[in-house]
Amino acid sequence: MRKKLLVGNWKMNKTMAETAVFAHASFELLKNAKAKNIDIGVTPPYLSLQTLLNINPKLIIGAQNVHHLEKGAYTGEISIPMLKELGVSWSLVGHSERRTYFNETNESCNLKVLALLENNMTPLYCVGETLQEFEKGVTKEVIKAQIEVGLKGVKDVKEVVIAYEPVWSIGTGKNASKEIAEDICAYIRELLRAKYGGDADLVRILYGGSVKPNNIKEYMAMPNIDGALVGGASLSVESYAELINNM
Repeated sequence: MRKKLLVGNWKMNKTMAETAVFAHASFELLKNAKAKNIDIGVTPPYLSLQTLLNINPKLIIGAQNVHHLEKGAYTGEISIPMLKELGVSWSLVGHSERRTYFNETNESCNLKVLALLENNMTPLYCVGETLQEFEKGVTKEVIKAQIEVGLKGVKDVKEVVIAYEPVWSIGTGKNASKEIAEDICAYIRELLRAKYGGDADLVRILYGGSVKPNNIKEYMAMPNIDGALVGGASLSVESYAELINNM
């Protein structure tokens, strides 16, 4: 039985002071999540990582991005050793906003996934199709390439968490139906099973894309959806609490 997982992606939101307010309130969130056997966490901006770790290190605390090299002349980048020194053990990889605005590719994501695993960190690898790809009916071809290239060379797939986020539903208020989300999450598991056998059944696959307290329950009822990667609805303590209660 795969344990449910709820991760809030804060994107470029919350100052350190605002993060501290959330962190102090998160003890109650953890208590409620534990009672329901749910893992919870957030991926804040880099500057807020230390604040969260200082106040409530029992949360899963991840970075939103990472460079695959340990050091070098890469202005504006953050390395894995820097994150590990703070105590960070997770990182998003390949979020659609990184792919869209910063030209990340399946190949560059693969380098990050492998580097994180080599350093005993958990990559939360994001995949998903654009509206144009969805309307053309090529969603599964896109997902297949993202999985096959992005996870190339991964030996222990159990150490990876995958999030399916259709690009056309992120921050738009247009969420994929639970049937669409389940179909693609099941397809991702099929792809993993073809390569990794039974270990595919141990991989947690999340859905993300305009997930809110009033719709999270229908997604969590699907057999291949093991949790959610949530944007705006994870920013307030009250909304995050509702997400947990409705899972």
